[in-house]
Amino acid sequence: MTNFNDRERGEEAKSAHDEEMHFRIHARRNRLLGQWAAERMGLSSAEAESYAKGVVQADFEEAGDEDVVRKVLGDLISAGVEASEADIRAALTAREIEARRMLMGEG
Repeated sequence: MTNFNDRERGEEAKSAHDEEMHFRIHARRNRLLGQWAAERMGLSSAEAESYAKGVVQADFEEAGDEDVVRKVLGDLISAGVEASEADIRAALTAREIEARRMLMGEG
């Protein structure tokens, strides 16, 4: 029975670790996306940092990426930057790959 309990605890620990990594990757991805958008909007370094944090916070509005895409697209358009939903989604995908590489390198 101890073997089974050890295996179960191991699976629970792995699941918790995977969930934490998923969260960290998405938070990093959103920060990188915010920095990318801030650069396109011509924000100062301090403004860019604040904006990137705002993009991370936007992800807590609803499940999925729609809240982040909506925020960044709206902000870019409001700033007079030509952008489309496809541009944002492509940037999101690229930033997710970058975030994953960064976090896997930390491990």
